[in-house]
Amino acid sequence: MATSARDRTSEHRKGSPDGPVHPLHARLQAVHHDLSGDTGGELRSSIPLLAEADPDLFGLALTTADGQVHQVGDSGHRFTVQSVVKPFVYALALADAGPEAVMAAVGVEPTGEPFNALVLEAETGRPPNPMVNAGAILTACLVDGETAAARKDRIRSGLSAFAGRDLDDDEQVSESEKGAGARNRALSWLMKDNGTLPYDVEDALDVYVFACSLLVDARDLSVMGATLAAGGRNPVTGEQVVDAELVPTVLSVMGTCGMYDGAGGWFVKVGLPAKSGVAGGMVAVQPGQLALGTYSPPLDEHGNSVRGFKACTRLSEELGMHEFRPGGRGLPVTVRLDGPDARSSAGRTSEEEDVLAAHCSRLHLVRLQGPLTLLTADSACTALLEAAKGWEAPHWLTVDLSPIGWLHPPAVDLLQEAVDSLVDSDVHVRLVDRVRENRRPWEGATPDDTLDDLDAALRSAEDELLARLG
Repeated sequence: MATSARDRTSEHRKGSPDGPVHPLHARLQAVHHDLSGDTGGELRSSIPLLAEADPDLFGLALTTADGQVHQVGDSGHRFTVQSVVKPFVYALALADAGPEAVMAAVGVEPTGEPFNALVLEAETGRPPNPMVNAGAILTACLVDGETAAARKDRIRSGLSAFAGRDLDDDEQVSESEKGAGARNRALSWLMKDNGTLPYDVEDALDVYVFACSLLVDARDLSVMGATLAAGGRNPVTGEQVVDAELVPTVLSVMGTCGMYDGAGGWFVKVGLPAKSGVAGGMVAVQPGQLALGTYSPPLDEHGNSVRGFKACTRLSEELGMHEFRPGGRGLPVTVRLDGPDARSSAGRTSEEEDVLAAHCSRLHLVRLQGPLTLLTADSACTALLEAAKGWEAPHWLTVDLSPIGWLHPPAVDLLQEAVDSLVDSDVHVRLVDRVRENRRPWEGATPDDTLDDLDAALRSAEDELLARLG
């Protein structure tokens, strides 16, 4: 029998000395653990300093559109962003120069060619899209700034706003890249000869190489991607980085062109707008929901991180993230913690009432409302686990799912994993689900964990507390 995603994450959930573990964090831990031994791929040799990277480094991060960050492994190790910068510089160019001017200068069609191919549009002489090197060189010139130095300042500040922190650049990698940049120089002169690069070639290359040399980590990439997922608003800082109306254009080009000549295979397997870089970074975005950031230096033949590709593929499968998967997102779930005064309507003896009144701080009720999606499941799991941090075992928690109208099956798995984590910490959980026959079965600790009546569930928790106290 195939091992389920929930089974694969159980040991990572239970192994924490800090109590209950968020199921998304446990999911990242399981993926990181399983892929850490993968030795496929080669380091990038065209830029000398990148060939010196440690092939064993591997970091994963996930940031939701409401600002929850989960990260594992070498997620804090910094590296140069390289081509992962392209969609974000494109977003800045759209914001500064306007969509009309940018699209007049750079196309949006996929090429099926490598990222550094000496290819321009036959009829216009334009770069085919902003995700290949020719397009990115020109796009970097379209951000605000009268000089190369001013454009570099704009790119640094704009990318820092996407990441939610001030980004530095790596001058050594920048110089290394300039020295090995004969092909980019050829692309620039080809555009210059076609009249599509109305800027000084060396200035244009200087700005582009600077953008690629900004230092990020996997967490930064996940936050930057989540800013696109949240409509241009950084979900961690709250800053509106670019207008929401520009985001569909950026994500559309990422979806069709972001993974170069491997874009088709990527979208079939993973189904998310994404961008990779030759330093080993990768970002993948689920619009309205979350973003993944990965780092692992060994690359495949397309220039994409081997471990990053596999991690995104597996997480997309397990969490149902593919953009063309049937289903909906809906509005966020409302989580209301009613606290220790959550009681049933059962008639009690005076002695029972005295005991329940003295120990009612051990009784809790949480009600979830609205569709259950990955984003809303994350919020629900966070609320449950955060609330449980201050509880001294044992406690009894009733989770009312009755107001939920639509369930995304992988989101159900996440919520169930949070419940399992609570059970592991001596929290006795009851689920209330009135339409179980229409939904994926819950797999609680015992067959009686899922009830169809809220009052019955509260009464059951009270009965167990009374029995526990003798």
